[in-house]
Amino acid sequence: MNLLRKRYFFFALSLIVILPGLFVLATGGISLSIDFTGGSLLEVTFAEGMPQPEEVLAVYDEANIKDAQVQTTDTGSVVIRSEFLDNEKRDAVLGSLEEEFGEVTVLRFDSVGPSIGEQVTSRAAMAVGVSSFIVLIFIAWSFRSIKNGYRYGVSAILAMLHDIAVIFSITALGGLFFGWEIDALFLTALLTVIGFSMQDSVVVFDRIRENSKALRRLEYETLVNHSIVQTLQRSINTQLMTVEFLLLALALFGGVTLQQFVIVLLVGLMSGTYSSIFIAAPVLVVWENKEWKTWFKKDKATA
Repeated sequence: MNLLRKRYFFFALSLIVILPGLFVLATGGISLSIDFTGGSLLEVTFAEGMPQPEEVLAVYDEANIKDAQVQTTDTGSVVIRSEFLDNEKRDAVLGSLEEEFGEVTVLRFDSVGPSIGEQVTSRAAMAVGVSSFIVLIFIAWSFRSIKNGYRYGVSAILAMLHDIAVIFSITALGGLFFGWEIDALFLTALLTVIGFSMQDSVVVFDRIRENSKALRRLEYETLVNHSIVQTLQRSINTQLMTVEFLLLALALFGGVTLQQFVIVLLVGLMSGTYSSIFIAAPVLVVWENKEWKTWFKKDKATA
């Protein structure tokens, strides 16, 4: 089974998955939750029927509360996002809502100060950057006995960036069609996928390292393909049996609160397994063969 023969098909497949979501992200953006932007989120229900969003916004305007946004849910509740509210302002708003629309039940109230939101954003970026650098150093050191060992670290980073792009693409499409937003759980899913992606890549690379000693007479592409085939069943079975089935069950029956987190994690882990086999290893072969020299010009023999 020659998987590497179709490596450009796998590259194209990844682009088909990634580019639409990134286009949505670049043109329309995606909403950030109050975990990153700071502010308050109030989710309530009304005993006497759901008011119109404009009516709720009017109450917030009268209270001189800025940046208010109102969204209704399928469960009959109203979600109101606004600038940061302390307990005093929250009680005042609830009092005004009760006077206007009758009895109000608070389902959720989250409030994050602007400075905390900035810290979460900066530390999230730092966590991704530092983890990528450490992994690059670790893999390069572990594979130092192999010629061009640093390539394995770079290829693992490229596979990780592929998985990050897939996650952002899926989230952007979810934001467009289902109102998803980036929150703290999204960050948790992102870091989890990075860890799994690196683990899967190291498993494949380690088999290549072992075979490079035992089968050193083989051409590099044949050796890498043989290593992929050897790890293919293990990677797929481990992922399906330990993680994917559980996440699929949670996505179907776990409720709306965790649905976005579970779907992002499900897709991200599938992408991690895919990228370790069909992105990271093929990149090594492309690099070894220096195939980019023929990307933009006809092969001389063919010409």
